[in-house]
Amino acid sequence: MKSIGIINGPNLNLLGRRQPEIYGSTSFEDYFIELRKVFPTTILHYYQSNHEGDLIDKLHEWGFELDGIILNAGGYTHTSIALRDAVSSIETPVVEVHISDISNREEFRKYSFIEDVALESIIGKGLNGYDLGIKRILAIDPS
Repeated sequence: MKSIGIINGPNLNLLGRRQPEIYGSTSFEDYFIELRKVFPTTILHYYQSNHEGDLIDKLHEWGFELDGIILNAGGYTHTSIALRDAVSSIETPVVEVHISDISNREEFRKYSFIEDVALESIIGKGLNGYDLGIKRILAIDPS
């Protein structure tokens, strides 16, 4: 049985309440319950923090234990070389996810420091991007 962690960065604790026209009206906690139903044979872990160092610590912790990590670094995507370095320093494959299409938003959101060290980047698919990220990790051939 594979084990996958989902890490959400700053302000994603407000999903369902924050800018529903961009991020939807479902909280991540409610969506996570649904993900567990969709992937009953996969162990799913969830962590959210608004603090960059806490996100790095969780990447370090899970980055040598789990089969994959889904990372939505939120605003840190566009600013944090430290998160990029953490992703490139671990063994576990990381799929970058963004709920909105960052390439069609403000200019400063168009660049991701994480994209080139992630296994894949999934952007603009709404919460379904997490589902797609899990499927991508599950499709990795272990050999």
